[in-house]
Amino acid sequence: MSLDSYVTLGQSGLRVSPFTLGTMTFGEDFGWGSSPEVSADILAAYLDRGGNSIDTANIYTAGHSERIIGDYFAAHPGVRDGVVLGTKFFCNLRPGDPNGGGIGRKAIIQQLENSLRRLRTDYVDMYWVHNYDGHMPIEETMRTLDDLVTAGKIRYVGLSDVPAWKVAEAVVTAKFRSWVSVTAMQLEYSLLERTSEGEMIPAARELGIGVMPWSPLKNGFLSGKYSSGQPTTAARGNNGFFQPPTTAEYEVIDAVNEIAKEIGASSAAVALSWVQDRPGVTSTIIGARTMEQFRSNITALDITLSPGQRARLDKLSEPKLAFPASANRHAPALEFGGMTVDGVTYPAHPAVGAAADQR
Repeated sequence: MSLDSYVTLGQSGLRVSPFTLGTMTFGEDFGWGSSPEVSADILAAYLDRGGNSIDTANIYTAGHSERIIGDYFAAHPGVRDGVVLGTKFFCNLRPGDPNGGGIGRKAIIQQLENSLRRLRTDYVDMYWVHNYDGHMPIEETMRTLDDLVTAGKIRYVGLSDVPAWKVAEAVVTAKFRSWVSVTAMQLEYSLLERTSEGEMIPAARELGIGVMPWSPLKNGFLSGKYSSGQPTTAARGNNGFFQPPTTAEYEVIDAVNEIAKEIGASSAAVALSWVQDRPGVTSTIIGARTMEQFRSNITALDITLSPGQRARLDKLSEPKLAFPASANRHAPALEFGGMTVDGVTYPAHPAVGAAADQR
């Protein structure tokens, strides 16, 4: 695989690279991240390899990430239109203004205008709702986004970190009203965070929505810097919000490190390869603070995990899913127990056998 092995995003005409460049690390405003110069070098390296999908947000380094990207486009005329550029709205950059953030009409429009100014562009290709607002009527949000598509300010709509039932409501509302619908969703997904397999990813596959996972290395825990042999007790990142790995997580981390040694790859590449090959995933968001990290991450395109290696990681990282996903796992065995349907043989379920004996 390569960055120019493009894939179609959801039910749209938009084609993106299998890895999307995430730019949350662009800018040092929050005390970490890349300088504008290093950020521009990472962006150039990604584009030079055929990458075409860039993800940012108004809140990333308080708008500096968008400005770095905009400055790069300004310095490289002709590049912008060949890029699938996405940014997000929700977070309030106007302290004291109750309409400065969120997903209401006034907030959406002012956030977009400010993002376009920082990005030095007339439009964005993907405009993402960045979080969930349980108080805002979905009709107001989707109608506003439809108006912005009509106005040529945005091309497609995405939802990030929004519950599956709300995604379904947005899709049904948009289709019923003949408004632009949801093309893609972003969600946290990695070997250490698979609970989205309960409802989020199944909803995306059923509704024809592309999936773009974020944090595929789980805050760096799967980067190769961690192991049970050298455990860390310090909370890391985001002012201690992220806690150190648990014992169960170290089992997965150790397995990733061992497989990386087996195939002569980085741990990060192993973890990214696993994510990108999961059902429903379209393009995985990768970030990097240094060129070394970028090069390490991008090598995931060059490796293929064996069925045995993948099965090992699948088993070790198997999540405990919330109801009803946990109960739904038994559905195929209850429906088809012991039979082969559409090329799949389903295991026999004791209850099905007992029922047959009572006929």
